[in-house]
Amino acid sequence: MTSITQGQSSRDFIELDEDISASPLWNRDLAPTTIRERTWSTWNIAALWIGMSVVITTYTLAGGFIEAGMNWWQAMITILLGNTIVLIPMILNAHAGTKYGVSFPVLCRASFGTAGANVPAILRAIVACGWFGIQTWIGGTALDALFGAMWTGWASIGIHTWIAFFLFWGIQVFIILKGVEGIKHLETWSAPLLLGGGLVVLAWASSKAGGLGRVLSESAALQKQHNAFWSVFPGALTASVGYWATLSLNIPDFTRYARSQRSQMLGQALGLPLTMTAFAFIGVAVTSATLLIYGQAIPNPVDLMARFESFIVIAFATAVIFAAQLTTNMAANVVSPSNDFSNLNPRWISYVTGGLITAVIGVLMMPWKIMESMGAYIFTWLIGYSGLMGAIAGILICDYWVLRRQRLDLSALFDPKGRYSYSNGVNWRAIASLVIAVAPVVPGFLRAATTPGGQVAAPTILDTLYTYAWFVTFGLGFILYFAFSPRERA
Repeated sequence: MTSITQGQSSRDFIELDEDISASPLWNRDLAPTTIRERTWSTWNIAALWIGMSVVITTYTLAGGFIEAGMNWWQAMITILLGNTIVLIPMILNAHAGTKYGVSFPVLCRASFGTAGANVPAILRAIVACGWFGIQTWIGGTALDALFGAMWTGWASIGIHTWIAFFLFWGIQVFIILKGVEGIKHLETWSAPLLLGGGLVVLAWASSKAGGLGRVLSESAALQKQHNAFWSVFPGALTASVGYWATLSLNIPDFTRYARSQRSQMLGQALGLPLTMTAFAFIGVAVTSATLLIYGQAIPNPVDLMARFESFIVIAFATAVIFAAQLTTNMAANVVSPSNDFSNLNPRWISYVTGGLITAVIGVLMMPWKIMESMGAYIFTWLIGYSGLMGAIAGILICDYWVLRRQRLDLSALFDPKGRYSYSNGVNWRAIASLVIAVAPVVPGFLRAATTPGGQVAAPTILDTLYTYAWFVTFGLGFILYFAFSPRERA
C-alpha cells in the first residue's frame, strides 16, 4: 500500500491529503510540502547551487590540491570529476523530496526507522554545525578586514576579530528567524553578484599580472612537490566528493519545493559541477597572479582584500565575500541541521529552534582550529566526514531506488507504530550496515587526524582505504543493506 491511494498524484508529485498533525513525529516544518508550495524553478535550484558553490572554501580548495603536488589543470579536472560523481547520488536522493515533498530526516525514517532516523540525521547535523562555524569564521574575518580599512584604530581593539566574528554570526541568526523561503530569495538575488564578483577579481588579477597565460604558468610555483599527481589524486578526488557529500544526503530539504523532477535535475546539473570548477579556477588563477603582483602567494581572498587601498574596492570585495559566506551557510549549513534537530522532538524543536542550536554548536566546534592547516582541512575534515556521509547515502539509495522502487507510504512516515517503526522505531539492518560500512576507514581517519597536515608518510592498506573513504563506505553501505534486507519492501 503506497501513499498514491491516500493522496493526489501527478507525473512528478504525490500529495498527502490525510490529516496527520496529531502525530508526535509531525510538525509544520517536517510536514510534506503541498503541491502549491512546490514553486522552485530550474533557475531557483541552479541559483541555490551557485550561491553555495561560490564561497571562499571553494576558492581555496584547488590551491590546497596544488600545494599537495598537482598542477592547475589537474586540480581542475579532479574537482570537476568529483562534483560530477557526487551529482549522481545528489539527483537520486533529490527524487524523493520532489515526488513526496519530504525532508531528509523524514526520508531516513523509511530505511532507518521512525526513531532510528535520528542517527543519520544527527551525524549529518554535526557536520553541518562544523561547516557553519567554518563559514562564519571566514565571513567574520572579511568584516574584520573591512572595519580595519574604515578605521585605523580598529586593529588596536584587542578582540576586534571576535567582535567581527560574532557580528556576522548574529546577522545569520537574524536570517535563520526568517525561515526557508527567505533563503530562496537570498540565493536567487545573490547568484549574479557572486558570479560577477568572481569574474571582476579574475579580470583584475590577469590584467595586473600580465595576462592569464602568464598567470597559469606561474601556478607551478605554488606546488611544493612536482610529479605527485597519482599519489595526491585519490585523496583529492575523495575530498572533492566529500565537499558536497553532506548535501547529497539532505538535498530533499530543498527539492521538496521543486516544481518538477526536471527542475531539480537540470538545476543541479547546471548549478553544481561547472560552478564549483569555475570558481576553483578563479581561486587558482588569482592566487597565482598574486605571486607576480606582490611577490608572494595570497590564497585567502580576505588577505588579498586587505592589500587594496581604495575603500570602494574593499567595500565591494567585502560585499561579495559577505554574500558568498552568507548564501552558503544559510542553505548548506542551516536548513539541514535545523530539520535534523527538529526530528529529535518535532513537538518541541521547530526549524527556527534547530537553526539556533546549529548556530551555537557551530561556535563550540572551534572552526578556527579546523582551518589552521589546508592539509588537515582536506585530508582530515573533508575525507573524514565523507566516510560517514557515503555509508548513509548508500543505504538511502538502496532502500528508495532498489528495494522500494520509489514507492513510499507518506502517512506511515509519521506513524510511530506504522510500517516504518520496525522494532521499537529502529531498523537494525540500516544501523548495522552503517556501523560495519564505516568501520574499515576509522583506523585511517585516526592516523590522519593525529598526523600533522593529515597526509601519512608511509600509508598502509588501512590508510589507502581511508583515502577512498566515501567510495568505500558508499559501496559497503549499499551492499550490506541490500544483503540484510528482505526483498519485498515496496
